[in-house]
Formats: sequence, C-alpha cells, structure tokens
Amino acid sequence: MTITAAMVKELREKTGLPMMDCKKALQEAEGDTEAAIEILRKKGIGKIEKMSGRETSQGRVACHTNADNGRIGIVELRCETAPVAATDDFIALAQKIAAQAASLETPTTESVLELALPDDATKKTSDAIHDVFNRLRENIQVARVASFAGHVGHYIHHNGQVGVLVEFSGECPEETKIDICMHVTAMNPPYTQRADVPADQVERQRAESTEGAQGKPAEIVEKIVTGKLNRWYGNIVLVDQPFVKEEKKSVGQVLNAVTPGLTVSRFARFAVGDR
Repeated sequence: MTITAAMVKELREKTGLPMMDCKKALQEAEGDTEAAIEILRKKGIGKIEKMSGRETSQGRVACHTNADNGRIGIVELRCETAPVAATDDFIALAQKIAAQAASLETPTTESVLELALPDDATKKTSDAIHDVFNRLRENIQVARVASFAGHVGHYIHHNGQVGVLVEFSGECPEETKIDICMHVTAMNPPYTQRADVPADQVERQRAESTEGAQGKPAEIVEKIVTGKLNRWYGNIVLVDQPFVKEEKKSVGQVLNAVTPGLTVSRFARFAVGDR
C-alpha cells in the first residue's frame, strides 16, 4: 500500500512524533493509522525502559479539584530537564495525573498509573505518559501523589515547583486557606501538631534544655525548659510557627481567631526534587 504524505501528516498530528517515525510505522501497519499508533507506542515503551535509570531532578507540581467528589489531588511529576518541564505537553500531563489522584481516596504512584483515562477508557494513565514521552523523549516519573477531601485549601507556587494541600478541622474562609497554604510553602514545617513529633526527639530536646538549666531552682528550671521547648516547637510544628504574614501570632492563633477551635488536621507539601 502506498503511504501518502497526507497519511503521514495525519499520524504526526495525532502523535506529535517525527515524520519519518510516522511513515515507518504506517508502512509496518500497511496504512492502518490505529495500528501504526500502537506500533509507535510499543516502540516508545522500549525506549522508556532504556531511559528509566536517568536522573529526574526537574519537573512540576499540579493540583486538581474533582467537581464530583470535592476531593483535591496533587502530584509531583518529574523529568530530566527544566525546558521539558515547561512544555505544554508536560504541564497538561501533570494536570491529568493530578485529576486521576483526585478520583481516589488514597492514591499511590502505582494506582494512578493503572486508572483508565476519563476521555478514553481503553487507555490508562501510563499510556498517557508513554504518549508524552514519545514526543518529549525524556524520562518521566510520577514521584508522589496525594488527595484530601473535606475542608481543604490548595496552592501552587508561581514557578510550578512547589504545591501544597492543607486539610482544616472545620469551615475556613478561602482567603485564610490560601494564606496557610502559602505559609506552608514558605516555611516547610516538618510536623502539623505537637503530637506528630516523635517522642524520642521531644525527650532529647527536653534533656538538653534541662541540662542547660542545671543549678537553678526546680520551678525556674521548669520555666526555662518549657520556654525552650515552646521555641523549638515554633520552629518545626506548623500550628506553633509564627505566621509569615503576622509574626507576632502563631498559625494556631490565627486560625483560632477565625473560628475558635479551628486548626490544621494535616498537610502535604510537594517540592520538585525533594526526597
């Protein structure tokens, strides 16, 4: 069968792949466009396997709100170079995977890859990654995914390199949600509440503080230790950190002023390249 320029052009428009690759696939498929697409996909999978060991230190973070279940998904999608991370193809792929994460209660990097695509149930998320790989020719990896539901705020930094989800214990104004998300973006707290800090770290910090106050009356020692522990918590615990927009108040105090008892239940902060 004669492979015409129009057939090659049509396949190239569908796949975004080089003209010569499209022509060879059409020749192998004897002019069948769908079969040619499958041939190109299989060849791409082989290339993905060869390139899977390449370092992926660049990428993008994306969020998506599921209108049906109210769940918000977040993904850190990695690639090899900054120019590829800035392409429309890569950005759209990150958004698509964030939407897949938002459809699951407890998404994992493995489970999102197996989900059928909403616009084509014959394909999975992994197929969408293969298609983008075929066009961009870089190692692409889903590094992390998560999804929260309920009273949730979300924020993506302007460079697309950091994204945050914050789950609140109750109703919270949208402006405050964004402010707290931006605080998490900037301050990167390791823990949400004091109860989340491992007990051995607390005891070690308490012992160090007590040792430094030796020789003083017991009641003074207790005040010194309590003060040092509070300052230490203020460095590592979200609700105890000084709020970035009003440092004389802690994040917890800001939330309590909005609604008594309001706090942060948990958060997820994804930054490209974090381990």
